[in-house]
Amino acid sequence: MTEHSGKPAGAGADKGAQGALNPRDLDIFEFARSGRGASGTVRLSQLPRMLNEVPADAPDRDTAFTWQAEGFTQQELQDNGTEGPQSYLRLAIHGAAWLTCQRCLAPYEQAFNADPVFRIVQTEDEADEFSLDDDEFDVIVGSRHFDLVDLIEEELLLSLPLVPKHEVCPEVHESLASGADGADGVDSVDDVPEQEIEPEERVNPFAALESLKKDGPGSKH
Repeated sequence: MTEHSGKPAGAGADKGAQGALNPRDLDIFEFARSGRGASGTVRLSQLPRMLNEVPADAPDRDTAFTWQAEGFTQQELQDNGTEGPQSYLRLAIHGAAWLTCQRCLAPYEQAFNADPVFRIVQTEDEADEFSLDDDEFDVIVGSRHFDLVDLIEEELLLSLPLVPKHEVCPEVHESLASGADGADGVDSVDDVPEQEIEPEERVNPFAALESLKKDGPGSKH
């Protein structure tokens, strides 16, 4: 993995502190407060939970994702009624991974493009105060030893499609290509008809009514 620091922490900062940031051990509060930036590459082999989503027969099980991170603050109203700086993190992730198509069961390459913004808070209790449905930003609990790679993996997992599938499947899986009766297969997945459940016998309500009339008190046998 490679990464580099962005904005310096300050004009008077020691040059030795300007080296490459460790995304596995990042003081995220200082990163946001000083408006720093960083970028790098992370491979699937470094993301075990994401790697579990990749089929064993994928053409490439160790694809790479590029990422860019930017810290910033903005003045917001605090609990004590005064305005103060609130820390934020902007994260962009781009890349692709092979997944299993749920229609044809073959591997396909899925693109990932995530660009979340996170509000950085101090405690879990603080994080719980914010709505999970907020579309502007997500909330994360920061630390002086924050694992940015773990956050990248979390975002990729959240970006997984609910039903992974090709836009157009190249072929039909053998389980769909022929039925149990040996019938000819279909040319593409789109040709597979929706299964219609038909009752064995349809009851005609008018026939049933006619039967009641015949069997009524005044009927003749």
